[in-house]
Amino acid sequence: MQKDIERIAGDAEGTTYEFPVFRFEGTDKAAPRAYLQAALHAGELPGVVAIDALMPMLAEAEAEGRIRGAITVVPWANPIGRAQYHFGEHQGRFNLGTRTNFNRSFPLLAAPDARLLPDVSLGGADRRLKNRLVQLSLGNDIVLDLHCDDEGLAYLYIHTSLWPHMADCAAAMGVDTVVLWSEDNSGTFEGASIMPYQNVPSSVARFDRRVATTVEYRGMLDVDGALAASDAGLYCLLVTRGVIQDSSVSKASNFTGAVVPLENIDMMPSPKAGAILYDVKPGDRVEKGDRLATIVHAPGEPGGRTEVFAPQSGFILTRRSRRIIRAGEDLLKLAGDQRSDDARSGTLED
Repeated sequence: MQKDIERIAGDAEGTTYEFPVFRFEGTDKAAPRAYLQAALHAGELPGVVAIDALMPMLAEAEAEGRIRGAITVVPWANPIGRAQYHFGEHQGRFNLGTRTNFNRSFPLLAAPDARLLPDVSLGGADRRLKNRLVQLSLGNDIVLDLHCDDEGLAYLYIHTSLWPHMADCAAAMGVDTVVLWSEDNSGTFEGASIMPYQNVPSSVARFDRRVATTVEYRGMLDVDGALAASDAGLYCLLVTRGVIQDSSVSKASNFTGAVVPLENIDMMPSPKAGAILYDVKPGDRVEKGDRLATIVHAPGEPGGRTEVFAPQSGFILTRRSRRIIRAGEDLLKLAGDQRSDDARSGTLED
């Protein structure tokens, strides 16, 4: 294993951001190559501890000569967000200097060629970081970006060009749900991992063997040793796809979870500001008209409670971890049985 330190120049003299990159060399240049990163949203830690549980397994496989394809691991992908605190509260989702989501505005290249990356020497530290992460991930057959939601099921975002080819990966990781998407207008890291291969020859794109996904490891508070060990099902994925040899690991079977188009997701904006009383939790099945939550906006007053009902049948994918909400903020993700009537469906939340 080789450990390197990447350095990103800050936006003021004397400021530099650093993050570690671990590399495991493979024994077979023809084997699939893998890139894993966590904490692009710097406060989302289930992926960080999953990598912590995975690393000893990779070290053992390396010592025994069982790593066929090269593996690159970035456990802390966002040193800028990791350092951001405001009045004692960590702020790792948005760059406080630009107000840009750290998982938006990645360069969407026309081909998998690092020479096409934009010049960001004067573009800001966050853009330099994004360029470098894309550069590190280019050329890998497997690209995994580990995140989590507020409170939720374990699920994957997968581009339609990779489904059902990635069904074995979803099964290997033991997730509950797959959300399929087809367009990226905001420049997510996952989009930056897929778009360069859309207009290149099939021999380069290799969508039958390519893996690129945003992994949502349940909720912000699911930072737990036992969960981290199970989330190291990342190892099973690497075995299933031939990056690692391990006869003791059964290759993944068919995925039996739910597969939902992004257009079916109802985000459920709150009609009022106040306290949330949820009637549902992630994984619950609901029918059209079922009450999902009550917003207490004028405590103790007549008409001071507003109920929110399911616009269609489906199941609860995620909900907020905090119980205070502003009017217009999203209450939850309802994975519907049908296409959502909300004009925002088919897009990711900020």
